[in-house]
Amino acid sequence: MNRPHYADIARDLTEGIASGRFPVGSYLPTELQLRDQYNTSRHTIRAALNELQQLGFVSRRKNAGTRVESAQPKNDFRPSLGSVEDLVQFGSEHLRVIQSVEEVIAAGKLAKVLQCEEGTHWLRVSSLRIERDSSRPPVGWTDVYIDASYREIAEEAGRAPDTLISSLIEARYGRCVVEIQQNVQALNVTKEMAGRLHIPVGSAALEIVRRYIDSTGVAFEVSVSVHPADRFAVSMRLKRSGV
Repeated sequence: MNRPHYADIARDLTEGIASGRFPVGSYLPTELQLRDQYNTSRHTIRAALNELQQLGFVSRRKNAGTRVESAQPKNDFRPSLGSVEDLVQFGSEHLRVIQSVEEVIAAGKLAKVLQCEEGTHWLRVSSLRIERDSSRPPVGWTDVYIDASYREIAEEAGRAPDTLISSLIEARYGRCVVEIQQNVQALNVTKEMAGRLHIPVGSAALEIVRRYIDSTGVAFEVSVSVHPADRFAVSMRLKRSGV
C-alpha cells in the first residue's frame, strides 16, 4: 500500500482540528506518534505539520510540541502545489461560480498569453472562485480557455463547481494532463477586475497562467487567474534531484 502524501495527512489533521478531535489549546500527537499512525516517514509528517502551521492552525516550538491555535485557517489561501493531484485537490476546495461563457478569437496580447496563432477560436469560461463559506470575499477570478468545440464542458462545469475543467475534459474526451506549465506574476488590478473581486482599483494581485499539456505535448486548456494579494499565496517545496 502506498504511503500517504503529506497533503493527505495535513487534510486529515485539519479535519480533526475542525471537528474538535484536537481542540484549540491542545497538542497534536508527537512526530513519532504521527509517523507510526500514518505509517510514513518523519520527513512527511514534518511537511504536513508545516502546512498546518502556514495555514495558522498550529504553532510549533522545539521541545514543546505542536499546539492547536485555531480551528479556522488564515484569511489568505495558501495551496501547497507539488503535483497535478494537488491542483485537483485545490479545485475541490473552492467552488467555481460561472459568470459568462463565450467564444473568443485570440489576437494580440491574448494570443501571446495562450501561446497560439492569431485567429485561433477558443471558448472562454469566466468564473469567480469562492470558498465553501460564501460569506467570505472571492479568492479570485479565472478565465479558462478551452477548445471551442467543447461547449458541453462549460455546461458540465456549471453543474460540477468543485471539479476542475481539465478533469471534466479528461473524463469526456480522454485527454489526460501530463504536465502543467505555470507562470506567476504580480500586477495591479484594473477597474473592471477590482469590481469583480471587491477590492480597490490598483490593488496588488497575482496573475497565474496555467497551460494544461496532454501526452502529445499540446495545450488543450489555458487558465488565467487573478488573485488579490491578501487572499492567496502559493506554497511549493523544491527538492534536489537524486536525493
